[in-house]
Amino acid sequence: MEDNVNMFEALYERAVDYVKTSFELNKLRAIEKTADVVSSFIPHIIVFVLISFFVLSLNLGLAFWLGELLDKVAYGFFIVAGFYCIAGLITHFFFHERLKRFFGNYVLKLLFK
Repeated sequence: MEDNVNMFEALYERAVDYVKTSFELNKLRAIEKTADVVSSFIPHIIVFVLISFFVLSLNLGLAFWLGELLDKVAYGFFIVAGFYCIAGLITHFFFHERLKRFFGNYVLKLLFK
């Protein structure tokens, strides 16, 4: 009887160790996947910021140039803002689902890589 109790205690301890080890392993895998996803986004964010500065400078120059042509600086800014308003509406109504699907698939591909 004593042997059965010791055997069950040993089995219980092994099961507890297995559960703890499995939990730690899954936690480390989740951390690895999260770090992989975040680290893959960082270069994209840096490029996005640099391109944003370029586009901002280009838009300011275009707005001032158009404003000079129209003899009112505000008109140049209104034209540039109108262009971006139309581009944003077109993107929202025609490409929203495609962009959402593209970025969702990109993140899933990184997670299940």
